[in-house]
Order: sequence, then structure tokens, then C-alpha cells
Amino acid sequence: MSGVMKRMGMIFRAKANKALDRAEDPRETLDYSYQKQLELLQKVRRGVADVATSRKRLELQLNQLQGQSSKLEDQGRKALALGREDLAREALSRRAALQQQVTDLETQHQTLQGEEEKLTLAAQRLQAKVDAFRTKKETIKATYTAAQAQTRIGEAFSGISEEMGDVGMAIQRAEDKTAQLQARAGAIDELLASGALDDHSGLAKDDIQSELDRLSGGTDVELELQRMKAELAGGSGSSSQQAIEGGQGQTQSQQQPQDTPRLDKQ
Repeated sequence: MSGVMKRMGMIFRAKANKALDRAEDPRETLDYSYQKQLELLQKVRRGVADVATSRKRLELQLNQLQGQSSKLEDQGRKALALGREDLAREALSRRAALQQQVTDLETQHQTLQGEEEKLTLAAQRLQAKVDAFRTKKETIKATYTAAQAQTRIGEAFSGISEEMGDVGMAIQRAEDKTAQLQARAGAIDELLASGALDDHSGLAKDDIQSELDRLSGGTDVELELQRMKAELAGGSGSSSQQAIEGGQGQTQSQQQPQDTPRLDKQ
């Protein structure tokens, strides 16, 4: 059971990784990384500002303590000059305590100053890295965009893109249907010509009827030509007309059926 669960977990992680890979846009990832670096740089700069503020506060305290120490020293001198050795001793004791505080603050000030210098140097280095990353990011984004556009153009020309594939399939279906209709129309014409199918419209003609119509049309042309020749020759109009009519009558008699019913005399 544990083996099955491990296998299911592996399959799920593989499919999730593949889905994430399809959804990931390198340009968006680069922009996100650049944004995170800017946030880190901003934090470092705030740290430098905080350390500098603490250092400045220590400097103010040092100046104040040093001022108090100088004042106590002057008061001790004045007390000693007036013969008040006890007051002079008290002033010097307080000055010694203040001097110890000044020494401690100076040590802290040196430490903060060192931290400030380190943070300032780190901020400068980080700023340089962020600037370099920004330049590289824009270069990669431009290259990726150009490669993506080139790929899409190549897919469009080759017809392997999804959109062009749909267009190609539509064209192929239209050509297949056209060829099928043309083949069906040709087959129907052949069947009508062979007599396998009846033409209920009455427009189609068989071979015999077409030949008879051609002969009839040719005879009419020949008769018309004879009539025109007779008119040009100046011959007898009546004889020419009779000849033409006789020819027409003969032609019509040839086209009529030969079987004429006879009437028996009773």
C-alpha cells in the first residue's frame, strides 16, 4: 500500500511540475526575482539608516557627557581655589564616573561605525548586483520575446500551429467535400447517359434522338441553301419552290413511319 501511495505521489508531482512548466513565463519569473532583489536592497538601506541613526544618537550623548565632564573639571578647580577641597574632590569623582560612561559610549560608537561601514559596502555591492541583474533580465526578456515571435511565425508558415492547423483542416474538409460532390455529379451524368437512371425532367436525350436531331438540322440547312441558290440563279420561283417543297415533303415522308394502315374494300 505504501508503494502505491508513493507512486501516486510521484505521478501527481510529475503532472503538477509539467503543468507549472507550461504555465510559467520566464519573463514574469525574472521580473519577480528583480522585485525581490529590490526589496532586499531596500531592507539593507533601511538597516544602514538605522545604524547611522544610532551612531548619531551616541555622538550626541558623547558630546553631552563630554560637556558635563568639562564643566565638573572647571567646578573642581574653582572649589579648590576657594579652599573647598571636599567640593573639588566630589566634582572630580563625578567627572571620573562621567568619563567611564564616555569611554563606554566611544566603544559603542566605534562598533556602530564599523557596522555602518560594512552595511554601506554591502548595500553598494548589492546595488551593483541588482543593476547587473536588471540589465541581464531585460536582455533575456528581449531574446525570449524575439525567439517566441520567431517560433510563432515559423509555426504559422509551416502550418503546425494550433490556429493554422484548424485553418488547414477546414480547407482539407472543404476540398474533400468538393471532390466528393464532383465525383457524385460525374457518376450521375454517366448513369443518365447510359440509361441506368431515368431523367424525369425530360431534358436528357439518348444517342439515337441526338443523331436524328442532328440529321434534321442538317437537312433544313441544305434546303435553305438550295432555295438561296435558286433565287440567285433567277430561275423559276414556282419550280424552285416546288422542288424545295418536294424535298421537304420527301424528307418528312422519310421521317414518318412506313407502316400505314390499309382499308380493305368490301
